[in-house]
Amino acid sequence: MQIRPIIGLEIHVQLATRTKLFCSCAVEFAAEPNSRVCPVCLGMPGALPVMNRAAVELALKAGMALNCRIAPLAAWDRKSYYYPDMPKNYQISQYDLPLSSDGFFELPAADGSPRPIGIIRAHLEEDAGKNLHEGLDHTRVDLNRAGTPLLEIVTKPDLTSADEAYAFCVELQRLVQFLGVSEANMQKGQMRFEPNVNVAVTDAGAEFRTPISEIKNLNSFRSVRAAITFEIDRQLRQWQADRNYTLEKVGKLNFGWDDVRLVTEFQRGKEESHEYRYFPDPDLVPVTVDQAWIDRLRESIGELPLARQQRIIRDYGVTPKDCEVILADRATAELYDHAIAAGAAPKTLTKQFLGAWNHLASARGITIAGLGLSAAVIADLAKAVESGTVGATAATQIAEELVNVGSIGAESVLDLARRLGLLQVRDESTTQAWVDQAFDQNPQAVADALGPNERKAKAAPGFLRGQVMKLSQGKADAKQAGEFIERKLNDMRSAKP
Repeated sequence: MQIRPIIGLEIHVQLATRTKLFCSCAVEFAAEPNSRVCPVCLGMPGALPVMNRAAVELALKAGMALNCRIAPLAAWDRKSYYYPDMPKNYQISQYDLPLSSDGFFELPAADGSPRPIGIIRAHLEEDAGKNLHEGLDHTRVDLNRAGTPLLEIVTKPDLTSADEAYAFCVELQRLVQFLGVSEANMQKGQMRFEPNVNVAVTDAGAEFRTPISEIKNLNSFRSVRAAITFEIDRQLRQWQADRNYTLEKVGKLNFGWDDVRLVTEFQRGKEESHEYRYFPDPDLVPVTVDQAWIDRLRESIGELPLARQQRIIRDYGVTPKDCEVILADRATAELYDHAIAAGAAPKTLTKQFLGAWNHLASARGITIAGLGLSAAVIADLAKAVESGTVGATAATQIAEELVNVGSIGAESVLDLARRLGLLQVRDESTTQAWVDQAFDQNPQAVADALGPNERKAKAAPGFLRGQVMKLSQGKADAKQAGEFIERKLNDMRSAKP
């Protein structure tokens, strides 16, 4: 028996607009319930929607980045259904004429090569409100979110595992954040995932396909992976128990995800398109997208995250893991590139991005670009380390001073290092004195370096060098100190009877 998971995703991305899709109500997280509403988003009789151009532009940018075909004409439709959190009894969406369709998103495969995942469509629609149940004996409805602009991205069923779906969601979040299309903060409900999962089972030469399960409203990468993994196993067990448990005989089903018990729970049969009774919205004109508009938006997209990652791995020898820091956001990635253009050695710059700059940014809850330092200043610090003018430890102290001061004005990085007394000392007699002091203060480390234990003998010189850097307050040349330590140890070995 052979098992082949078949996975597609529907992803709802809240667009980064100030106002809702068809009215001027503010989009604001955690506002007082029902305080960001008006006759339009409440569905009051006679209220007319007006399209939000910014939302359309953000949707177009995402569609282009997903390699989609951009429709010259996109229409609005009413998707009819009744739920308490949808006061109009319909949702304004796009059905047969979406803004973007027939695209693909490249996902890094295990060997690093890009694997295209098909995109069926990426269309605009308005969000519903929110039903509140927690801690209550009744349901309350908050309509602040009703009318918030969403981009719904629908993939082809090209994903083959829970891990691959997880990776797709991570990369898609990085893309929309990089473009400024969405903050994609899942804790705020700004990105939600709905996997469609079934399994092709080949047994005795015949193929059977289990029913398609749509798992609703997942709001974390961990939940995506766990829910898909559970659902694949559940479907296979149920098919083994009942060979009539197939897509042909059962159809499509909706499930919820219990994040505490880590199980999917049946909700209802899945609605088909005809059940929504789509029809053109009579209150909204179609969106006409001309080539000049497309060209202007395409210019603003720039180099996409995956292409940038592949370039810096190829050109600068950075690892994929290191790219997570460097490409955390667009401004930080551009800062890195601009610092290299300003003369920073990539290897040294990468170490400082992953070390001092990332530490300082994380401590403040911001990005590296958010520290507010120019590429020229960041490049100068990397060049100072590369030239040996300051050591790596001293550079960390200088970086902290740069961030605390905010600006060094006319003062150069070297001037700052000089003022702080952090210029690297290469005077041999001074370095030798620090080495001798480190040996005197750490006799056990010296004994380990000279002793029979191979592991300790290998680690001890590094420890002693660290002590020299500590004694010198980071001013010693680490390379020179290491050479002096090895020379002193060799002399001591030669002097042993």
